Amino acid sequence: MPVALWWDRIRSTAVSSVVTLGRGLYAVAAVPLLLYTAVTCVVGIGFVLVPPQLWLLGRISDAERKRLGRLAGNAESPVGRPYRWLPSLVLDRTVWRELRWAVVILFAGTFLGALGVALVILPVLCFASIWLWWLFPPDDPIRIVANIPITGWWSALTIGILQTVITTAVLIACGPLIARAGVLVSQAALSPSVKQDLAQQIAVLRRTRSGAVDAHTADLRRIERDLHDGTQAHLVSLALRLGLAQRALQRNPAAVAPLLEQARAGAEAAMSDLRTVLRTTYPPILSDHGLDGALSAVAARCTVPTTVRVDIGQPPPAAVEAALYFVVTEALTNTARHSEATAAHVDLRMVDGYVTVEIRDDGRGGVNESQGTGISGMRRRMESLDGLLTVDSPPGGPTILRAACPCG
Repeated sequence: MPVALWWDRIRSTAVSSVVTLGRGLYAVAAVPLLLYTAVTCVVGIGFVLVPPQLWLLGRISDAERKRLGRLAGNAESPVGRPYRWLPSLVLDRTVWRELRWAVVILFAGTFLGALGVALVILPVLCFASIWLWWLFPPDDPIRIVANIPITGWWSALTIGILQTVITTAVLIACGPLIARAGVLVSQAALSPSVKQDLAQQIAVLRRTRSGAVDAHTADLRRIERDLHDGTQAHLVSLALRLGLAQRALQRNPAAVAPLLEQARAGAEAAMSDLRTVLRTTYPPILSDHGLDGALSAVAARCTVPTTVRVDIGQPPPAAVEAALYFVVTEALTNTARHSEATAAHVDLRMVDGYVTVEIRDDGRGGVNESQGTGISGMRRRMESLDGLLTVDSPPGGPTILRAACPCG
């Protein structure tokens, strides 16, 4: 097994075990306190004390859900959790699942987390005993594994090294299993039932359908406005000039040529506006050059130096291509206008039946969706195709926008 894989297993075990143990220790303190304050609801004070505790439990549960989604390879943006009072909290099934998770993680999380942390620390102690055995008095030598004392350099270089190798092997072999067990426990406790899952899917479908209808209505209004203000105005001017030319043909033939030249210019302007409108519905460059060529053209037009990497194999459906094209276009436009970035990168790939795109820049970050940055429109466009869009943009950067869309 490569050393890099060994180290990756040790690192993932350590991180997961520390997080699981931390959640368990939180539950050790939170569950008894929550039970006590729940009893005080009888005298009224609990109605004030319980909601902040449930709010904190919800925030920690959201962090756990985000971690589980990241481990499963699902990009999920954190959702704000408003502060609510006790009556609405009691009626929320999500809150009851979070309480169930807290009770489960109190026992299973603490045990599995402590076991994983012990497996990580044990090889370190065995290795340290090889060099630091002399710090212990001769009548009470250091003992790490199986109560075997290390009393000199000979025992340190034999027993100590053997203990280090064995404990490291146990960590590499069993550590990922313990970490996985902690993940499965959290997934089982936080996951809704089949009925609740179906209800959530129906709610998501309603929201995405509403977003798709709104996006379609907005596109129709934009197309109507562009045709009315641009193409229609040029066509009206064209008809007027042709009418003037027809009248001048009998009275002043010399004046016909300038009118026809103006009419030709108006026809070209109308065709240009019409091409612009068509380009916003389904860009012709996608039909001519595919998604790879279209994104390369968008990157070439961006004022921020942008690199593009595409690895998708078979072209996705046309609707998916158009959605990803508009997402990348809007994201790079925001990068050029607001980020103060010096470089950007677009990475498009196929992952488990999803076409995913990541747009990264080294700008100042701090993207706020509520400030009209176009992210809500991109999100609605992706959700209308059962896709996801997340934005990670801490102040100071970098900004990472990820979009994923199924192409089945």
